[in-house]
Amino acid sequence: MRIRITLLLATLATAVAMVATTIVSPAPASAAALVPVTNFGANPTNLQMHLYVPDRVAARPALLLALHYCTGSGPALHTGYPLSSLADRYGYIVIYPSVTRSSKCWDVSSPQALRRDGGSDPVGLKSMIDYVRQRYPVDQGRITAAGFSSGAMMTNVMLGLYPDVFAAGVSSSGVPFGCFATTNGSEWNSECSGGRINRTPQQWGDLVRNAYPGYSGRRPRIQIWHGTTDTTLSYVNFGEQIKQWTNLHGVSSTPVLTDSPQASATRTRYGSSGGTPPVEAISFQGYGHSIPFDGAQAVRFLGLDTTGPTSPGPSSPGPSSPGPSSPGPSSPGPSSSPSGSAGCAASVTVNSWTGGFVATVRVTAGPVGTTGWSVALTLPSGARVTSTWNATAGGASGAVRFTNVAHNGRLGAGQAAEFGFQGEGSASGMTPACTSVT
Repeated sequence: MRIRITLLLATLATAVAMVATTIVSPAPASAAALVPVTNFGANPTNLQMHLYVPDRVAARPALLLALHYCTGSGPALHTGYPLSSLADRYGYIVIYPSVTRSSKCWDVSSPQALRRDGGSDPVGLKSMIDYVRQRYPVDQGRITAAGFSSGAMMTNVMLGLYPDVFAAGVSSSGVPFGCFATTNGSEWNSECSGGRINRTPQQWGDLVRNAYPGYSGRRPRIQIWHGTTDTTLSYVNFGEQIKQWTNLHGVSSTPVLTDSPQASATRTRYGSSGGTPPVEAISFQGYGHSIPFDGAQAVRFLGLDTTGPTSPGPSSPGPSSPGPSSPGPSSPGPSSSPSGSAGCAASVTVNSWTGGFVATVRVTAGPVGTTGWSVALTLPSGARVTSTWNATAGGASGAVRFTNVAHNGRLGAGQAAEFGFQGEGSASGMTPACTSVT
């Protein structure tokens, strides 16, 4: 069926992570972990919540709601994208929610989900935000959202329903608010996904305004990413989102600035040519549903890339009760002890589930730095690497050696870089060994 095919394609969006940005920081490896949270408030659709609080949280931390793709989960997003690594640098807090319905897609279709406080997933997500606000001194002017594929659709929904809560959002490969609406209980809207729903800017804007009648305050800023050859969610939806959000902000849909921030990318800004315009859109020529998403650029737009005074984070960011017992990706276990030559050390953190895993490896340079590095790992019997990002893999099973790519081989003394890989089978007992070139 079409939805099954689409879900399989959406799963490939995990390769997007596999993000063009490598985080380089002189800080030591983080001990912060993803923590499950239960009993966080109203939760009509049984969403799961995980919370990431960095070791050194800012005195007035920003808050990011990170929304996964279809078939994904919060823990998978935490591992596969650099949002938590950037939180380690800038001291913001990240909420990683997970859908528990079988499709693992967000409800952006039902009438309940498209009305403020109407029910379904948005109510549970708002409860998560309120939970964190009650326990941490969150900067109320820097509550943000970022989502990918189905999560990008939900980003549009949350910004539309709660403009008084969110300051900004990032929609990567999504559709406008209300585009996926259905009345027959279906999660999927083929007319929207196929790019066959076109409205005027006023009509798109009215869909959002009618979801929260009487609201006349400011609207969240939004950054929109899309590939021109996307066949899962048509590129038409890129332009329709621009129409909707420029109308909501009351600015022209003619860009005031056009440039190219990275290879194959065209960036347009609307309403302002500065770094935080009301609407910013980034189009990738020749790319489909998986695009070279730049986490650092998204965090910059959201206003999360400022540090200010920091203070140590609490030892336990959530309640002590265990998380939900339903199956799914496990919370990351502790990293293995750093190991390697005097020139560099490596540690690995693994997120695993039945039949598969995602591993994140952190390479830290020794006292003389590196001009290149490689990390050797021996996979358990039956395990196999299926994809790699920010490194080149030599082999797929047994003894595998990962080598730096062009942009992350040179590290100063004490600096670190991360790479990751996804695999099939078990990842238990892996110990990385790092070798450097100086």
